[in-house]
Amino acid sequence: MQENFSLKPYNTFGVEAKARYFTEVNSIDELKEALTFSKSQSLQLLFLGGGSNILLTKDFDGLAIQLNLRGISEEHINENEVWVTAKAGENWHEFVVYCLQKNYGGLENLSLIPGNVGTSPMQNIGAYGTEIKDIFVSCEVLDLENLKLKTFNLEQCRFGYRDSIFKQEGKGRYVILEVTFKLTQKNHLIKTEYGAIKSELENLGIENPAIQDVSRAVINIRQSKLPNPKEIGNAGSFFKNPTIPLTQFEALKQQFENIQGYPIGEMVKVPAGWLIEQCGWKGKQIGNVASHKLQSLVIVNATGNATGKEIFDFSTEIINSVKEKFGIELEREVNII
Repeated sequence: MQENFSLKPYNTFGVEAKARYFTEVNSIDELKEALTFSKSQSLQLLFLGGGSNILLTKDFDGLAIQLNLRGISEEHINENEVWVTAKAGENWHEFVVYCLQKNYGGLENLSLIPGNVGTSPMQNIGAYGTEIKDIFVSCEVLDLENLKLKTFNLEQCRFGYRDSIFKQEGKGRYVILEVTFKLTQKNHLIKTEYGAIKSELENLGIENPAIQDVSRAVINIRQSKLPNPKEIGNAGSFFKNPTIPLTQFEALKQQFENIQGYPIGEMVKVPAGWLIEQCGWKGKQIGNVASHKLQSLVIVNATGNATGKEIFDFSTEIINSVKEKFGIELEREVNII
């Protein structure tokens, strides 16, 4: 247990913030011990995974816990189906690579997403036509109210777009310890119709892609558009893509004929990046903070010296300008601490 501990290396924005107490846990017993300590001191809790989906806007007056639970196990259900369970502290992309090396299909479109396995169900991470809910079996959690283990199945997690029970009424109550995914061993479902995957596969000269080829294409696309947090502080996509009523979208199309949208029943999902770019934010810098020059959906710690408050204020200005121009209120995808 360490006091007055810098969290700068533990968040991908690379902002300086201190935790009153900090500890790393490598087992459930160590986790329970840390939780008992926090209860005795009446401390707030902050659980850290890969630090890729948080913005620290101030020092944390409580106990920050780095979850280092590691391990991967497999259960072969039949000739085609395998259930793979990964502990919360496993790096997400390394886990994807592990599965691809074994020719297990289902995760390839989620390649190179930053963070750890434990945070993946929290916001139902997704990319290029795949979401966690598509391959999710269950997750084991620790209930902070009684320190008992509990298992959530697909239905109980109530997954939505970048949403789950863990961001709603279960927020702050459960710690995800491990996640089980349902993957394929033979009859892989190849998804290439979303985004630029098809054209990237053509660039690579691949006509009949394997799951490893799809992963390679996704990695190439992400690396061409998204900044590496190890090189410049960021948390990936900062905002959710808003969903608006079809009637509102059609009205906007009268005014902005190039507006992009993807119909979902009576609703339309509008790319937040397009909205932000139309408001002139792409590549724009204010002080230490900027909207990335290649992807306006990403906010970066441009100088490396930005505070969390500076980044938050910058995001507020983007939200205000998009609302003023389009009447659409963007929602932050990143957790604000």
